[in-house]
Amino acid sequence: MTISSSAHGAVEVITLSGNVMGGPDGASLQTALQSLKENDRTSVVLDLSDVQFMNSSGLGLLISGLTTLRNAGGDVRLAGVGERILSLLVITKLNHVFQRFDSVEDAIASYNA
Repeated sequence: MTISSSAHGAVEVITLSGNVMGGPDGASLQTALQSLKENDRTSVVLDLSDVQFMNSSGLGLLISGLTTLRNAGGDVRLAGVGERILSLLVITKLNHVFQRFDSVEDAIASYNA
C-alpha cells in the first residue's frame, strides 16, 4: 500500500493505492491520521480509487481512523470506492457508517455543505 496526502483548504485528502492489509503500511496510515488529529485537521477524505484489495485488517484501519477523528470532532469520508471494496463494506454493514462519494471532489464539497 502506498499513501499520499494533499491539503484542499480545510480538508485533507489521503490517497491509498495497492492492497490495504494492515502491517507496517497500516501503522503508517494510523500515524498519518494521528498527526492530522494533533494538528486539528480532522476533515479527511480517503481516496480508495486505486485500492485493489482490502482485508479485515484494512477495514480495522478505516474504523480506527474514523473513531480517532470523530472523537476529535471530525470525520472520515470515502471516495472512489470500487465494487470489491463496496461489497466488503456492505457485508460488514460499514456502508451505513461511512459516507461514500463517487469522486474526491464530491467528498471535499460535502464538508462545505
